[in-house]
Amino acid sequence: MNCQICGAELPSDALFCGECGSSTSATPQSRQRADARPSDTTVIQSLRPRQTTGIISVSLDGGALDSATAETGTPLAAAEEPREDVVTPSEPRGAASGISFMLQFSTGETFDVSGNGLIGRRPLPQAQERFDHLLQITDPGRSVSKSHLEFGQHDGELWVSDRASGNGTIVRRPDGTEIVCEAGRRYLVGRGTRVEIGEQFFVVA
Repeated sequence: MNCQICGAELPSDALFCGECGSSTSATPQSRQRADARPSDTTVIQSLRPRQTTGIISVSLDGGALDSATAETGTPLAAAEEPREDVVTPSEPRGAASGISFMLQFSTGETFDVSGNGLIGRRPLPQAQERFDHLLQITDPGRSVSKSHLEFGQHDGELWVSDRASGNGTIVRRPDGTEIVCEAGRRYLVGRGTRVEIGEQFFVVA
C-alpha cells in the first residue's frame, strides 16, 4: 500500500503515513461533515503554501513583531511561553482523555486540550457527534469557518482534519514540510507544528 499524499510505501494495516503524517484514507463520514457554507466564511486568496524562512515568534498582546517577521511578512509561531492573561477555555464538554496539548493561537487565545474537539468561530457538532472541546476563536475578518477544524489523538499524537472549511487548512511542520490539507483527511501534527486556518493559525505546544 502506498500513501495517497506523498507516495511512501506503507504496511497494509497502517492508519497514518510515517513520512507525511496523513491518514491512509479519508472516511466517508468525515467527507459528509461539510459544516462550512458560502455565507459562513469570508473567502481569502487561493490556498497555497507560502515561502518561509524559519520559525519566528509573534507577540500575543498585539505588539510589534520581531524584525525577521517584517522581512518575511508572515509570523510563523506563537510566543514560547503563554501569558497569564490569555483567554482560556471553560471546562471541556464530556470526559476529556489522552495526553494534554497546548494550542497557542495567533489571536492571543491559548487552550489546553486533551481528547478531541472542534475549532472555529462558532463550532457546532453535527447530530450524533460528541466532543471534549469546542474552541471558539476570535476572527473579526471571518476567514475562519464556524466549524473549521476537527482534532483528536492517535497513539499519544495530535491529529487535525479540515471540516470542508471555506479557506482550508495548511500544516507547517518544524522540519519545513508544508501540507495543504484535504478536507476529511486526518494529519498528525507534532509539537512545534503550525496549523494555518484562514488568516489565523495556532502552534501545537
